[in-house]
Amino acid sequence: MLKRAFDILASALALTILAPALLMLAVWIRLDSTGPVLFRQQRLGLRQTPFRVLKFRTMVARDPDAIDQHQEQVVSAGADPRITRAGRVLRATSLDELPQLWNILVGEMSCVGPRPVLPEQLEAIPADCRARFAVRPGLTGLAQVRGRRTLDWLEQLSADVEYVKRQSLWLDLGIVLRTVYVVLTAQGLYGDAGRNWRAYRGQGSVRE
Repeated sequence: MLKRAFDILASALALTILAPALLMLAVWIRLDSTGPVLFRQQRLGLRQTPFRVLKFRTMVARDPDAIDQHQEQVVSAGADPRITRAGRVLRATSLDELPQLWNILVGEMSCVGPRPVLPEQLEAIPADCRARFAVRPGLTGLAQVRGRRTLDWLEQLSADVEYVKRQSLWLDLGIVLRTVYVVLTAQGLYGDAGRNWRAYRGQGSVRE
């Protein structure tokens, strides 16, 4: 209950303070390329409950439900034609994640926790890592401050399970502070495409 109270207070305060900046970012995205300002995509949250995660759109406009995640190429550090001009800046600064403050406010996410996964990624999550779904997904998490996308998929899952076992407000505070450093230094934005979840498809069990 204390963690949820913190999430509500922190997200409401952040949304209030950042409202002018969020509005300017929305206008910039709209002027930079055609398409909606927000990108809404289905993810799995607490106890594998589906919800729509919110992000500022950083790619050319596409229907999220029409994207074949099994064939989708990983975004690389080089020039990617899918990324808009505004999107490159938003991704580099992680500002594209700010709309998830709303997901936190309404109880779909938490400030700190395992990052929400795609439904397709469930098949790449071994049974002994399903404990990650025992908590709400987070805007940031233990895996994010340990390397983000430079971590192997199984290393990310291991960090998620470790967080569930160790979770506390002090751990959350430490992760938030470390996240500031990671974001400012742009650490772990891009990783080795051969080590992402697609390399581990079929290891997960049938959805519970």
